[in-house]
Amino acid sequence: MKKLPLSLIVLSAVVFAPIMRAGITVSSTPSVETAKQEKSDVDLENKVTGWVESLALGDAEKAARVQAVIVTHLKAVRDWHNDHPASTVPAGINPVTGKSLTDLDRQMIADSAMPKTVHEVLMSGLRKDLGEEQVEAVLDKYTEGKVAFTLKGYKAIVPDLTAEEETKILGYLKQAREQAVDYKSIKQISAIFEIYKTQSEQYLNSNGRSWKALYKAYSDKVKAEKAAKSAEKK
Repeated sequence: MKKLPLSLIVLSAVVFAPIMRAGITVSSTPSVETAKQEKSDVDLENKVTGWVESLALGDAEKAARVQAVIVTHLKAVRDWHNDHPASTVPAGINPVTGKSLTDLDRQMIADSAMPKTVHEVLMSGLRKDLGEEQVEAVLDKYTEGKVAFTLKGYKAIVPDLTAEEETKILGYLKQAREQAVDYKSIKQISAIFEIYKTQSEQYLNSNGRSWKALYKAYSDKVKAEKAAKSAEKK
């Protein structure tokens, strides 16, 4: 084996000795954070590809533009969320309930401070290439179909829901859906929907109904049906 020239040995000692004394690890491989970011980017791309394919646009250039708009938005939401953890919001109380802010409360406060332009760019970008029904289909992907699912629940609880009441409640749920797309986790998305579900129930109360009584009647009916099915199996 050939010996290294003395000059190279000296140079190596001069370069690496300070690094070693400082406790710095020299590595040619990407950092763990970089690897996680790259994997997250790939996962987002793959997810959005499925969303766009479900639209069956039949136009590769249009599909590419829509994909880019959605991916850009999802990355912005993710990056803001990751850079602004719940710990950045001081502990305190919820002024409505008087209870201490939960970690979810604090995270939502942090995420809600994301610049509004992020949402505006998403919506204007989608509407450049998609009709309103297609835009709604994309928003449903973000929120896992919560509008239809929740409306179905209201129809079950209020069997005689009028067309006017349904339109009003649907409007609230669509507001929830559009607001919820700017949050990262499904827990946060559900929390946004809870805000508008409360508004829907308050609307029903103001419209001459008793949400509490309606919900109790529905719960009792479900329990009775389960008990009947259980008795049949015995």
